[in-house]
Amino acid sequence: MDSKEVDRNSVGALPALRVRNLSVTFTGERDIPAVRDVDLTVGHGEFVALLGESGSGKSVTARAIMGLADEHTRVTADELSLAGTDLLALPEEQRRRLRGESMSLVLQDALSSLNPVMTIGDQIGELFRVHRGASREQARAHAIDLLGMVGIPAPARRVDDYPHQFSGGMRQRILIAMAIALEPSILIADEPTTALDVTVQAQILDLLGSLRDQFGMGVLLITHDLGVVMEVADSLAVMYAGRIVESGDADSVLGHPAHPYTEALLRSVPQAAMRGSDLLTIPGSPPSPARIPSGCSFHPRCHLAVETCSSTRPLLAEVAPGRLAACLRSEELIGEPVH
Repeated sequence: MDSKEVDRNSVGALPALRVRNLSVTFTGERDIPAVRDVDLTVGHGEFVALLGESGSGKSVTARAIMGLADEHTRVTADELSLAGTDLLALPEEQRRRLRGESMSLVLQDALSSLNPVMTIGDQIGELFRVHRGASREQARAHAIDLLGMVGIPAPARRVDDYPHQFSGGMRQRILIAMAIALEPSILIADEPTTALDVTVQAQILDLLGSLRDQFGMGVLLITHDLGVVMEVADSLAVMYAGRIVESGDADSVLGHPAHPYTEALLRSVPQAAMRGSDLLTIPGSPPSPARIPSGCSFHPRCHLAVETCSSTRPLLAEVAPGRLAACLRSEELIGEPVH
C-alpha cells in the first residue's frame, strides 16, 4: 500500500469532495443565475454521474468547483471541501496548486486542451517538474510510465510526438494521463467520451473505472449520455435549469425515477424492443438561465404538471431512504418502474 492510500484511509468518513449550496451567477448589466443551490458528495473510490441536457449547468458547476470562474462570474457556497480541506478558505495561490495535484479536470475537447507546439512528454512531464521538483529526465520517465498506464502503444517512442499525431481517443487518454499523474483525490471528467465512437467510449470508461480502483480517487463524471451513466455510475445527480432535481444511487434512480425529467430522459433512450417505433422525445428545450420559468422549471415540458407546478418551486427533499427529488408528484412516480 502506498503512502497516498494510507493518507486517504486515515480521513475516515471524509468524502473526496463535498459541495453544499453552491450557486454560480453570471454578472454584468444584469445578474443571471446559472447554477442554484447545488449539493454534491463524492466518496473516495466512488463514481458519481452528474446528468442533464446541454445547458443545464453541469460544466459551470465543474468549473466553479475547480475554482476556474472568471471575473464576470460570482461563486458562493456554504461548503466546498476536498478530502476535508476547506477550499473556500484557501488563498488563490494555494488553491491553484491543488489543481492537478489533489483535484483534476478532464475536458471533452482534447485537441484544444493540449498545447500543439509541445510534445506530449513535455506536457505531462511539466506536472512533475512544477509540483514535484523532478528533473527533466525523471519527468520524462514518469510521462512514459503514465502513457503506458493509459494504454498508449509504444509509450517510449510516442512520448516525443505532438498532439496532432494522435487519434481523438488517444488524445483523450493523454488528457486522462495528465489528470491522474499526481494521484488526485478527485477527478472531474466533463463529457470525456463526447464525439468518440462507441467502441472508444467503452474503452475510455473502462480506463476511468480501472484508474479509480487503482488510485482510490473519487470520480465526478459529467455527461448527457444515459448509456454512459448506466455503465459506470455508483450514484447520480440529475440537473435541470441549474438545479439538482433528483439524486440517489444509480440503480434506484434509473429503475424508479422520482422526477418526471429523469423519467423522460430514460424514455428517450433508444431500445432494441422499440425498433421501428418513433423515438420518444422531451417536448421543447431547456430554458435559458436568463428566463427560468416560475414554479418548477420543468413544468412547461412536463406531462405530469398540474396548476400548482407553475407557481410553486418544490424543494429537493427526501422521497425514500437515500433518495432526493424536487417534484410535487414524486410519490406517484417512485413506485412506477420505467419500461
